[in-house]
Order: sequence, then C-alpha cells, then structure tokens
Amino acid sequence: MSDNAAEREAAPGPVGLQALWLKEDWWAIWIGLGVVLLGIVLFMNGSGALKSLAVNPGGLKWVSLDQLAAHFSTNATKYATQFLVFAAIFGATCAVMGIKLGRFLVGFLFLYLLSMCMFAVGGWVNAARYNLEPPLVALVVGLLLANLVPLPKILDDALRVEYYVKLGIVLLGATFPITLVVTAGPVAIGQATIISLLTALTIYFLATRVFGLDRRLGAVMSVGGAVCGVSGSMAIAASVGAKREHIYTSVTLVVVWALIMIIVLPFVAQALGLSAGVAGAWIGTSEFADAAGFAAASTYGKMAGNEEVSIKAFTLMKVIGRDLWIGIWSLVWALIATTQWEKQETGARPGVGEIWRRFPKFVIGFFVASIIVTLFTQGYDADTLKKVVKPALMDQMGALRGWAFIFCFLSIGLSTRFRELKAVSKGALAAFSIGVAVNVVAGWFLSVHVFGDYWAKL
Repeated sequence: MSDNAAEREAAPGPVGLQALWLKEDWWAIWIGLGVVLLGIVLFMNGSGALKSLAVNPGGLKWVSLDQLAAHFSTNATKYATQFLVFAAIFGATCAVMGIKLGRFLVGFLFLYLLSMCMFAVGGWVNAARYNLEPPLVALVVGLLLANLVPLPKILDDALRVEYYVKLGIVLLGATFPITLVVTAGPVAIGQATIISLLTALTIYFLATRVFGLDRRLGAVMSVGGAVCGVSGSMAIAASVGAKREHIYTSVTLVVVWALIMIIVLPFVAQALGLSAGVAGAWIGTSEFADAAGFAAASTYGKMAGNEEVSIKAFTLMKVIGRDLWIGIWSLVWALIATTQWEKQETGARPGVGEIWRRFPKFVIGFFVASIIVTLFTQGYDADTLKKVVKPALMDQMGALRGWAFIFCFLSIGLSTRFRELKAVSKGALAAFSIGVAVNVVAGWFLSVHVFGDYWAKL
C-alpha cells in the first residue's frame, strides 16, 4: 500500500448523518443491497438483465485464443454496458466522497480492462493445473506492474481497496444463508475472541516490555495484527492519539505479512491436506486483512475444488468473528489512553458511542443481504432452488461479487509499492512477526483440533 493510500485511511472520516453518503462502508451497503433487490425484481419478472451485467470470461475453459476472441466479440455489447454501469456507480459515489471523477474514470478503465484479463487467465482450460486462480494472478500482476513499471499517479484514485472488498462482502451475504450465520456465529466469535486476545496481548507485551517501543505504537500494532490490518491500525491510532509514524510502521508490517500469507497459506493448507472449510477458517483466523484473506481463501477453495465453502468459513471467522473486535479494542484502548496515559493532560473519557463509530458498518449490509435472500428463497422447494433460483439469481450476484473482489485484489497489488514502504525498527518487526507466528499456529490448532469437526462439515 502506498503512502497516499495510508494517508487516505488515516484521515478523519465524517461522522453523524453525513457518514451515510460520505463513507465507503455505507455506500457498499447501499449498492450491495440495491443489487440484491434489483436481482430479485428481475428474477421475478423473468428478466436476464442481471446475468448480462455479471458476464465475465472466467468460466469459458478456452483452449485457443480464437475461442477467447470469439467470446469477447459475441459479448461486446454486454461488456460495454457492464463497464458503463460499473463506471457510473463507482464514479458517482466516489465523486460524492470527494474523489475527482475524471481521474477516477481514467484509473477505473485501466482497472476494468486488467480485471477482464485476470478472468480470462482463470478461464483457460489448464488454469487450475498451474494454480492460475484470478485472485492470486491479479495480486501478482498488480505487484509486478506497481514495482517494475512507472505507472502514472492518476491511476491511484481508482484503487479503492477497502471500497471494493466491502461491497464484495455485502454481496457475499446474498449467497450466505442467514441460518448458517446463526448456527456458526458462536463458534466463529468464540474462536475469534481467543485469537484476538492472544495475538494482541502478545504483540503489545513484546513491543513495550521486551523491545521497549512506544506504548501507542504497541497498541496500534497489536490490533493491526490481531484483528484487521490497516483498518484496525487506523481505528486504534485514533483511539490512543498515535503519531503518523506509528501508523506507517503498522501498515507497512501488515502489508508485507499479508502479501506473504496470501501466497503461503493456500499452499501450506494444501500440503497439510486440509478440507476447504477448515482451511478457510484457518485463513480467517490467521490473515489480518479482509482483502488479503479473501484472496487466500478463494485461491485455496479453487485448489481444493470447493471455493464457496472456503470463502464461507473465512467470512464467518474474519468478517463475522474477528472484525467485530475493531470496535471493542477501540473502546478498550481509548479508555486506557484517556484514563491512564493522558489523564493528567486531558482528563477526557470516551463516550459509549465509540464502539459504534469504530464498528465496520458493511457487516450490517452482509447480514441484511443474507436475511433478504434467505426470506425470498423460503418459498421454493430444494429442487427449484438448485435448478432455477441459484443459477438465475444467486450465482449472478456471486459473479458480480467476483468482479468486486478482482478489482480489490488488483488494487492491492497496484497500490503496494515496496519502495514507498517506510523502514521499521528491528524491535517492531520482531514483535509483529512473533505475533504473526503465534496467530498462525494458534489459528491452525483451533481450526483443526478444537473446532475442526464443525468447519469440516460446513
């Protein structure tokens, strides 16, 4: 992630009613739920408009480039319409949030065309044999371009990592039965609680007591590694009044380790012979960035032949379980900072609204989308649901989710310029890396040996 991206995340966000139209969390909800409701209406009217909008070359299984060219020629109108719709929705909402529309559209055109290429690679008949899964390919290609080619800065305004992944998560809810969330919630939250406490306390203790680092830096790194990477780091930085260099240190460590684990975790899970559900839960317990985790879970799911289960397990663990701790840790660290560290300076105490202000709002959209689709499908028998509703409605929303995720994975790679990452101290690197090791090992033990039976049957 570039410095500009870090500064965007660090900037204070709008509060109150303004947040409803000025924050990515809420726009992800409005767009995601809009797609869900539109899909239901079109399905009830027998229209295939949503299917046309969700077109991509990922399922072709093409052998020759002639076949790929024929697909694009046949579907040229669909792709042109798709781009215009995507550009209009993302462009208009980003403009409302303060991004210059012209700059965004230039970058988004590049992002869209590159995403189409990633899907095309995934549609090659031998792609699975060489693990050329679109998310992983998108990440690697993005990293290579960002670090080997002098890309123009104008592209940066379209690399909205958080926006794309939040929208993808809301759309994921449309293919995620609420009954599964209810039954798995206690398991996911219980496992997430153990991991969050263990990893956060390990990193903080090592940073402050062993390596003698600033306690605010320790707090920021502890939640960045235990809960949710960049978002967690930014939330805690605001809660404790951390310095900008503390944010850069945590973000740099998060980005480096997230990239490593995107590539390593799927292959380690494959070597260990883990089922898709168990591996998804382990990745959700170990990764500390939603986008990076989705890339790893999606990659392993395709390697194991069951992407949906891997993604569902990851979502339950990461989005439902661990991300909820952003608000809790924000309140805890705000209380510690104001009542202990800053008591003599300010005497201020955080209000009870701190958890809500830090709560990842897009999770609400995930739940609402899940409830809407679950209620809508209640009236169909199992055979109709499988043969009619799923391919005509849920699979199409899943395909649109795939576009959002590919935009996200490419944005991660294209915005990660290693030359711009800030140097970190040996103490910070050691404390965070040991925390990562504890996280990964504990996550494996919990996912395989403690809750393994549940995740394997997901």
